[in-house]
Amino acid sequence: MTTTEAPRPAIRPERESFRPVLRAEWTKFRTIRGRLIGLGIAVVLCTTFTFLVANGTHEGTCTGTGSTCQSGHPYVATGPDGEAVADSYQFVGQPLTGNATITVRVRSLTGVTSANSTDTAPSLAHTRPSLAAWAKAGILLRPSTAQGSPYAAVMATGAHGVRFQYDYTHDQAGRPGTVSVASPRWLRLTRTGDTLTGYDSADGTAWTKIGTAHLAGLPSTVQVGLFVTSPVSFEGSGSGFATQATAAFDHVSQGARGAQGTWREQSIGVQDFYPKLPGGGYHRTGGSFVLRGSGDIAPAVVEGLLGTATPSSSVLTGLIVGLIAIIVVAAMFITVEYRRGMIRTTFAATPRRHRVLAAKAVVVGGVAFVVGTLAAAVAVPIGEHVLKANGAYVFPAGASTMVRIIAGTGALVAVTAIAVLAVGTIVRKSAGAVTAGIVVFVLPYIVGSSMSGGAEQWLFRLTPAAGFSVLGALPRSAQVDYPYTLANGYYPLSWWAGLAVLCAYAALALGVAAVTLRRRDA
Repeated sequence: MTTTEAPRPAIRPERESFRPVLRAEWTKFRTIRGRLIGLGIAVVLCTTFTFLVANGTHEGTCTGTGSTCQSGHPYVATGPDGEAVADSYQFVGQPLTGNATITVRVRSLTGVTSANSTDTAPSLAHTRPSLAAWAKAGILLRPSTAQGSPYAAVMATGAHGVRFQYDYTHDQAGRPGTVSVASPRWLRLTRTGDTLTGYDSADGTAWTKIGTAHLAGLPSTVQVGLFVTSPVSFEGSGSGFATQATAAFDHVSQGARGAQGTWREQSIGVQDFYPKLPGGGYHRTGGSFVLRGSGDIAPAVVEGLLGTATPSSSVLTGLIVGLIAIIVVAAMFITVEYRRGMIRTTFAATPRRHRVLAAKAVVVGGVAFVVGTLAAAVAVPIGEHVLKANGAYVFPAGASTMVRIIAGTGALVAVTAIAVLAVGTIVRKSAGAVTAGIVVFVLPYIVGSSMSGGAEQWLFRLTPAAGFSVLGALPRSAQVDYPYTLANGYYPLSWWAGLAVLCAYAALALGVAAVTLRRRDA
């Protein structure tokens, strides 16, 4: 009996077949000297224009009343993570050793607002009754009163209820509502080693936990006490108005044996950049304390208050110019093959045209990422050094932020290069692809930077200009009432959301290019 073995289906090496295509496209790219020269030009242009912009920036004096300069620079505190912070308040406290439970009742919280903006001298003689929404009064514990040091605090606020905050960026909500004589707020802060916990109560009997903070390395002896502060109020406008809050405390108790010495009053941050109303102080009658103070304990927004620079601000012009050079290289990676007729040979060797497009995208995207990252790694430190040498204050950024900006610049350049490659595949003409790349991926940023208001915001949300959000070095904070605008250095989207918008445009362009390749002759 003869048996016939059924023919085995041919195994198509789908995955294996992409590697030689990728290798072939990489060989095409690196063997054309003009492309490598173009990449070098992009790095040189980015670095050169960054230097020129930074060298043309001179801000050797402070602006804004209430600010002081040290060697031509405003003093801005740096927080535990290397970020710029506002850290100014009125404080009355004492050293405390060991674990503790501190309790206080905030009996009232009132405030005034200057009639003059922070561009002119704020004076108590020209104020009106008004309590800032983020005015704060409560219990504060920190290793020292040095500005920028770690802290934890439980507090009543002007319009955001009771909050438990620590290390400038962490915030947890407690009991809502405002403070009044008829509705006081009881606050409690406990320390157990490095762990601090905030509580609030309506009557001083039933307590509700708000949140917990762990301050690593907290020394045995710390500073603890009462504080009050009141930030600049923008009231929906671009102009800031200094404010002052007055808080009345009573029923102060410290459930610990480590209290040392008498209560000591301190005005923290008198010499820093933050605009304040004068006249802060402290008064004690028996077990009651009254504190008046201005300032804030929160992430700094000195960009708007002092017109500062950021580590990435001087890179923008250089990046735009360098990006145009990358656009030319990316467009010609495909259009030259069409112009010379080489694309027919490419498709004959690789009939699956989408593989060719994918390989070209990987090559040009990878090369652009390396070039963009290298350019940023060179240009950002140069720009920051020159700005500081010229007397400009540079908003500090932590190491993680700097790495994100540099890598984000590489990603911005890479995604743009891939998108322009897709555009070149669609239009097939070098001039058309380069023009379209500049108009779609560069022009929106240039136009948006010269606009203001809602139009500017929408351009940087909905167009490829959103990708420039990767350069944002200034953090937003829900704890600060501030008009975060692009003019003040704040992008409307987070860095990852802005990059996602750019990636969506690139994906759309690649999709259209893939369909076009299948439907058109070479």
